[in-house]
Amino acid sequence: MVCVSVLKLWQAVCSGNEENQRVLVMHHDRARLLAALLSSEVLAIRQQSFALLLQLAQTESGRSLIINHLDLTRLLEALVSFLDFSDKEANTAMGLFTDLALEERFQVWFQANLPGVLPALTGVLKTDPKVSSSSALCQCITVMGNLSAEPTTRRHMAACEEFGDGCLSLLARCEEDVDLFREVIYTLLGLMMNLCLQAPFVSEVWAVEVSRRCLSLLNSQDGGILTRAAGVLSRTLSSSLKIVEEALRAGVVKKMMKFLKTGGETASRYAIKILAICTNSYHEAREEVIRLDKKLSVMMKLLSSGDEVLVGNAALCLGNCMEVPNVASSLLKTDLLQVLLKLAGSDTQKTAVQVNAGIALGKLCTAEPRFAAQLRKLHGLEILNSTMKYVSDS
Repeated sequence: MVCVSVLKLWQAVCSGNEENQRVLVMHHDRARLLAALLSSEVLAIRQQSFALLLQLAQTESGRSLIINHLDLTRLLEALVSFLDFSDKEANTAMGLFTDLALEERFQVWFQANLPGVLPALTGVLKTDPKVSSSSALCQCITVMGNLSAEPTTRRHMAACEEFGDGCLSLLARCEEDVDLFREVIYTLLGLMMNLCLQAPFVSEVWAVEVSRRCLSLLNSQDGGILTRAAGVLSRTLSSSLKIVEEALRAGVVKKMMKFLKTGGETASRYAIKILAICTNSYHEAREEVIRLDKKLSVMMKLLSSGDEVLVGNAALCLGNCMEVPNVASSLLKTDLLQVLLKLAGSDTQKTAVQVNAGIALGKLCTAEPRFAAQLRKLHGLEILNSTMKYVSDS
């Protein structure tokens, strides 16, 4: 076939020859043709044009030629279509996508052209994981996740209903065999965590369904999936009381307390945020925290963490738990008052930590007058009043 022979000839003359590479790619018609041939229905043409593209992409100057002169939308569409090919070809194509996505010029182009590119990426999410190469699919989703870290890109992705639904449908298909699709689920949850940074969500219905999926995944035995499922939940729960109610019925408080006792710092961050949201809205959540952490020793330990997110949410959760009768009285022999007072009055803490510590301090003293007497002795009323000013201002 003439076309295949010509493509092989170009591979030969472009090998290690930057001048010939420029002759090929900087000519408008040839560059346009190369991008088109990548989507050819003739398998041999597709494979040889892809081999030529890979050859170009081996050097920085070659990648620069690709980004500056090829139709990147068509190129991207062609690359993701290789997910339907053999594992080797699919992984090679996604490896090239990964390399291009690391280039700053590609990222600039991607942000500017996202509406035109999004349908191809949405199509990836509709892939059947049983048919596609799992490792290649993971590579592609990882690139999407990395690109979604940029706020403009994330905003476009999160606003696209089809893209969000694609994430959900792929997650649902992978949940049919969590062990087999463990890596895909883990990678997809990373992308969804980024999407959930964008508020408001595309719809409350979507947030509810995402939360349900993640609540189900909290039954997994895989630590990575557990942590990321909790991460997504920590960002979706606050969008709806309906979601919080479902989470409570699913035993989320017990699971998050287990995270705090046995998980690492990242898992603990997500767990304490979920508990803060639950205890903020529901008395039954406060009572369950008390039942599982009778002296609130787990919560109090978090107050000494160097992580301000952990400290702030732990203070908020503790304050919420003070609304359970007799809890404050049971803490009279602890140093909780002094710890909260130090946090509320510290200039080194972020305002959120000061406010949450101040609120917890106020609830502690309201629930147990003897704490209020201690606070006066420590000259802490002034600190408490200044903290409450932040609350009234906000």
